[in-house]
Amino acid sequence: MTKLLCVYCASSDRLDPKYYATAAELGRELVARGWGLVYGGGKTGMMGAIARAVTQSGGRVVGVIPEFMKARELAYDAADELVTVITMRERKLLMETRADAFVALPGGWGTLEEIMEILTLRQLDVVRKPCVFLNQDGFYDPLLRLFDTMLAEKFFKLSNMDLFRSAATVPDVFAQIEAAASAKPEAKWFETR
Repeated sequence: MTKLLCVYCASSDRLDPKYYATAAELGRELVARGWGLVYGGGKTGMMGAIARAVTQSGGRVVGVIPEFMKARELAYDAADELVTVITMRERKLLMETRADAFVALPGGWGTLEEIMEILTLRQLDVVRKPCVFLNQDGFYDPLLRLFDTMLAEKFFKLSNMDLFRSAATVPDVFAQIEAAASAKPEAKWFETR
């Protein structure tokens, strides 16, 4: 059974071309490394770029798309498996369940919300799968600085910083997946009285 990499990324078709190029590069690289793709099922933006690259490279594409997006003709119909769900919550749960690891490419609110939910579940030891930010051109630097502030202000423990990795390049994503695989969360609460 092929491992599936869950990729969270933007569906916007108004981005700098460098973002679509990176999504396509990740698609080709994951196939070269024996992975399949599970993602939000869209054909536009970075989502479409990665799905097309995986298909063109002979890889497996599993898309999970809500009915309201499919009705707007946003679905990547060439997916090997296209699962239609009703809600965004169902979409996220199915992607989380099917995935063997998670990668967040640059994106907007949806991308950030999805990867933060996975990090929260990692912290609570509900999800035990690697999580990587592809920090293209420092895109996630402000978020990583916010994490440092959260740590300094004791909103979480130092061990939380081991629950994710940051990669600057596509090839580094896979090294970071391997590095993140052994991370174990520390108990979230100091006291539970």
